[in-house]
Amino acid sequence: MKQVRRPQTLARPEAPAPPRRDRDFFAPAAAIAGVALAVRLLHLWLMRASPYFSVLLGDSAGYDAWARRLAAGDWIGTEVFYQAPLYPYVMGLIYTVAGPSPMAVRVVQAVLGAASCTLVGLAAHRAFSRRVGVAAGVGLALYAPAIFFDGLLQKASLDLFFVALALYLITRIVDQAGDWRTWLGLGATMGGLSLTRENALVFIVVLLAWIGWPGRSARSAARGRSAAAFAGGLALVLLPVVARNAMVGGGFYLTTSQFGPNFYIGNNPKADGTYMSLRYGRGAPEYERLDATELAQHATGRAMTPAEVSSYWTRRALDFIVGAPLPWLRLEARKFLLLWNATEMVDTESQEAHADTSWLLRGLGGIGHFGVLVPLALAGALFAWPERRRLGVVYLLVAAYTSSVLAFYVFARYRLPLVPLLLLFAGHAVVRLMEHATSGTLRPTLRRHLPATLVVALVAGASNWPMLSVPLMQAISESNLGTALQAAGRTGEAIAHYQRATAIQPDYAPAYNNLGVAQRAAGQIDQAIESYRKALATNDSYPDAHYNLANALLERNRPSEAAEHFEIALRSIPDSAGIRNNLGIALAAQGRGGDAIAAFRAAVAAEPGSADAHRNLGSALADAGQVDEALTQLRQAIALAPRDFAARYDLGVILLQAGQHAPAIDALEAALLLDPRSVDGLNNL
Repeated sequence: MKQVRRPQTLARPEAPAPPRRDRDFFAPAAAIAGVALAVRLLHLWLMRASPYFSVLLGDSAGYDAWARRLAAGDWIGTEVFYQAPLYPYVMGLIYTVAGPSPMAVRVVQAVLGAASCTLVGLAAHRAFSRRVGVAAGVGLALYAPAIFFDGLLQKASLDLFFVALALYLITRIVDQAGDWRTWLGLGATMGGLSLTRENALVFIVVLLAWIGWPGRSARSAARGRSAAAFAGGLALVLLPVVARNAMVGGGFYLTTSQFGPNFYIGNNPKADGTYMSLRYGRGAPEYERLDATELAQHATGRAMTPAEVSSYWTRRALDFIVGAPLPWLRLEARKFLLLWNATEMVDTESQEAHADTSWLLRGLGGIGHFGVLVPLALAGALFAWPERRRLGVVYLLVAAYTSSVLAFYVFARYRLPLVPLLLLFAGHAVVRLMEHATSGTLRPTLRRHLPATLVVALVAGASNWPMLSVPLMQAISESNLGTALQAAGRTGEAIAHYQRATAIQPDYAPAYNNLGVAQRAAGQIDQAIESYRKALATNDSYPDAHYNLANALLERNRPSEAAEHFEIALRSIPDSAGIRNNLGIALAAQGRGGDAIAAFRAAVAAEPGSADAHRNLGSALADAGQVDEALTQLRQAIALAPRDFAARYDLGVILLQAGQHAPAIDALEAALLLDPRSVDGLNNL
């Protein structure tokens, strides 16, 4: 007997859940903000006695100097931005209001950090639930690297704030609570982020694709309005920078001109996935643009604009990628592992160095680090996979930003913008796992999803596998601190920190080189020579160590050895007027007058404005009997450095030897005005 089917009725579609309102999360948001601010201020209080707090290193010192110029009224500048400009301009505003106070900047960053934690909590509340919002917000409030970066004079604090704000605005849009004003704010946020983290431009591409994605429920007209508002927000922030760069640089630069050098640093035959300066041992900010420009111009044999320099290094990187695809793929695999590794890759100063002073940072660093965040975020992303249509844009943002970092190299602060996105999922994982644990279903759930469980466990192991040397990072920090102390005239303290760096990492060549520089400044020439030799024993291709050793040997009257090391240094820095000039001095001391003249001529050609090179060339020419040209070079040296006693004295002596007594008297009298106690000057006069 056939069974008669009853007619089926269409089930009513489930009504979408109403958007979660921000005011429903007010109490947790206030608590998160309070905890985050208290933790950050406590960290600042603990760090107040540390030299890392009072001495500004690397980019921090550069930003401070830049902000001081801005506060003094130089808001336009004269060159295309080489570094992302928004952070120093924010610092400049703070300095204008509060005076040049790094502490005021740190307090503002603590407030911004607390706001970032609140925004992440609100975003997770909207994306999932109130409990997930609390977990994500508290997670960022106690996340050790975020606390560390909020205490530095670094743009990472702004990076974190902009990504957290963008995430919050995106979840408003996902909740259908966003209108054109939300899209306008999102565009402006992305513009601001692009002015602190250039590779975040990939976020803009993802968001534009999301607006136009046919799967979104919005109608075409609504998508058009969203796109227009988003573009308007971008333009509002970026167009003034484009106009300013065009005005001072005569070309189109969307943000900065450092794309090419950074791209090459991350993609060349010697790259290891982390930062490696174009010239070994010269990773300080003041060398980055100089070395990129000098090396490019030497290779091409002509002067180049910032855009041409960037293009040159981009071509070099592409040549490596195309010419050696397998080594490049291995390099990318290493970058990928480094990106997701627990260790925070140091830039200028390491988290571990600050943790020596801040017990809070030390304690939180043991539990709140990237090696904990990554597996939790993966678990949360797997739990949330059924909602991928609603939250797919967050998955895409993580993938896009990951790709953008892999295109360059891995730094702790470069990957920091991933943290708010990952915390959205990590908070979800924490809540889901706690729910399963309290209901007694955790083990059955893990067994039922065994493949996913094994993947998360594998990722947890891989992300916590040691790939980088923590002692090396501490040694880098100590050496950088020593450099800053020495620049401030605190040579004894600098020597102590250099020695600590070499004790922590005995094969770190820059620390030995810097130690030698400090020892020589303190008059400890023999100790300096020993330190330079230790640097070269670790890395024989270190040009600065060869140059510094040569100068110390010259001071010890060993010109033959000095000349050898000057020539080695020139192989890496061929256009250095200073090296060529000092090589000429070493050659002259050996009686090799012709070679010395050639070296001095090369120094003058490399730097026509060098008074020392003109003076030394003039003296060498006089010794060779070429008096007329010698006088020309010495007069050029005086024109470049009117208060140079040596140039006026040498001019007077040569004129005296040539029998030109009246001009010789004038030159010697002018020299004695600069050094009235010169016995030789008085005698010859």
